Amino acid sequence: MYSFLLELSGLQAPANATLDTYAEDGHKQPELGWENVAIASGFILVNGIMSIVLGLKLEKSLIIASIRCLVQLTIMGYILEDVFKARHPAIIMLMTCVLILLGTYETVYNKSKQTFRGMFLAVLLSTAFSTLLIGIIGSRYAMEQNPFWIPETFIPTMGMLLGNMMSGMAVALSSCLSSVGSRKEHIETYLAFGASRWEAGQSIAIEAVRLAMLPTINQMSVIGLISIPGMMTGQILGGAPVMNAVRYQQIIMFLISASTALGVLSAVVACIRVMIDNRHRLRPERIVNGKASIFRDIRDLIVSAWKFGVYLVCCGCARRKQRRGSYQEDDTDHEDARRPLLNN
Repeated sequence: MYSFLLELSGLQAPANATLDTYAEDGHKQPELGWENVAIASGFILVNGIMSIVLGLKLEKSLIIASIRCLVQLTIMGYILEDVFKARHPAIIMLMTCVLILLGTYETVYNKSKQTFRGMFLAVLLSTAFSTLLIGIIGSRYAMEQNPFWIPETFIPTMGMLLGNMMSGMAVALSSCLSSVGSRKEHIETYLAFGASRWEAGQSIAIEAVRLAMLPTINQMSVIGLISIPGMMTGQILGGAPVMNAVRYQQIIMFLISASTALGVLSAVVACIRVMIDNRHRLRPERIVNGKASIFRDIRDLIVSAWKFGVYLVCCGCARRKQRRGSYQEDDTDHEDARRPLLNN
């Protein structure tokens, strides 16, 4: 009975197993199916029971998040299979741009409780600049990928950079916008005494960037000592050498730290620029409480584009009238010049 339990738990080899069998199959990973995912999804019931018993009211959010996790990862898997097979730089960069766009959407429309006009564009540009810059340089030189866009390395790296930046940027923007409302008198005092908008908003920006960088610093402090990170675990499970997986994880953590700091700083500067205008006036009325609406932003974008088009048309018409007026004046001056001084 004891031997049967050991064999069932995997602590003892089956009776018909040989050394050759373990030599051939010892490093092979099992093929996981949907039944394995179903077994693991049963552990979500622990969260659901806790939410019901304690009255957390998180059942709906938990179900939606679980379904999104299954659907999104499945779709991502099918897409990545095709991208890895194609191995074309244009497709890989298109995939990267889609990840950046989705990450920006998640940050602005799902993670931010306060927004401002133009926030989506500011976050999009900050995210794209920091992740592409750090990701390309890190993949090419730190990971020695030539070319840098090798999909098996570049796309997972960009995904990890974006995942950490989303959280950091949401924390920084939330801190910045809330500080504008709570420290309104402090900022206006600075502006009243002649400080520029960057001098008045410096303390807010420093606090926002500090809060955004603390999770990454704490993660680097405990990594390898308490927690084993996901990338390292995945490479080890995939059969990569342990020390090679360790070095990859070290590189990734440094890339995450740099990209998060750079992206957060860019977004905070854009936020300060909107909250304090170019005439050095505090504009707290530009803060929109509540989650942003993509339909409202699309409407504002269409209205702004229409106004800009009307402005261009009006400028063109004004210039055309001005040119016609100048031509008429030239013709009049020319006729006056040819008119004789004395009439016979």
